[in-house]
Amino acid sequence: MQRVEKMQRQAIKIEGLVKRFNDIIAVNEVSLEINEGEIFALLGPNGAGKTTIISILATLLKPTSGRAYVNGYNVVKEAEKVRKSIGIVFQDPSLDDQLTARENLDIHARLYHIPKEERRRRIREVLEMVELYERADSLVKTFSGGMKRRLEIARGLMHKPSVLFLDEPTLGLDPQTRRHIWNYIKKLKNEGVTVLLTTHYMEEADSLADRIAIIDNGKIVVFGTPSELKDSIGGDVIKIRCSNVSKLKDRLHENGFDAKIINGEIILHVNVAEKVIPKIFSLSSGIEIHSIMYKEPSLEDVFLHYTGRAYREEEASGIDRIRMRMVRR
Repeated sequence: MQRVEKMQRQAIKIEGLVKRFNDIIAVNEVSLEINEGEIFALLGPNGAGKTTIISILATLLKPTSGRAYVNGYNVVKEAEKVRKSIGIVFQDPSLDDQLTARENLDIHARLYHIPKEERRRRIREVLEMVELYERADSLVKTFSGGMKRRLEIARGLMHKPSVLFLDEPTLGLDPQTRRHIWNYIKKLKNEGVTVLLTTHYMEEADSLADRIAIIDNGKIVVFGTPSELKDSIGGDVIKIRCSNVSKLKDRLHENGFDAKIINGEIILHVNVAEKVIPKIFSLSSGIEIHSIMYKEPSLEDVFLHYTGRAYREEEASGIDRIRMRMVRR
């Protein structure tokens, strides 16, 4: 595992965490420290281990080995204290849609033994924060998907947790609703809440997270701030489509370029793309260049670099909006 940055005060501490399901290793020797008041994102594909880690930290699963602490409490030995100090928004919907928004929040508050007057005040506060107070007495079954997600975030905050776990908080939502939820999450940081979120969306992690860990096959392959992760792979990313990728890659290697073939494209990380592209054309004799694209690194490129494979190709066009140019021969 490559480490980009050393952290300081911790709301969450994970040491050598392992979780096995029979012969499957879902989490493989994960160690992390997450600062108080930080928004930290776990980024990775389905099955990478993100939800399993959150489930262990939230005391829903016990680790096979290793240790984890939330707010200084051991998640196995002091599970009840952990639960009292955290909030969680699950990936799958968990609201009772036959109840009103107010009733859903009231039941949650009662489970945490919040006194009656404080319950009323907190229900109003959290509903106002997620802009749902006017719908407090509407049945949840009448809410849109985005409204339900906002209500679930409000419910997770009812008992004023110091750590909030958000498992895919905007999965399946339209871009506008997603950005509204980002704004709510950013507000939590201002209130000193530590947020650990999992996400499939590169843009979401880039916009929200103070730091990001990329997890793949149960292992953390790299972590750091978004800018540190992008800087760690170089200045510009060049992608080449051509008639013979293997031959051109070999020629590039012979001339000192660290070229890779990923999804049928040649990928290069260089300092200044404009200076390298003429050299690429000079090495392509007898090979038809279909296109050369270059841009500044994105988190998608970071994932490609450290895992050697694409992250979620169906979203690449929406994520790679950073400076991009196409050069055609």
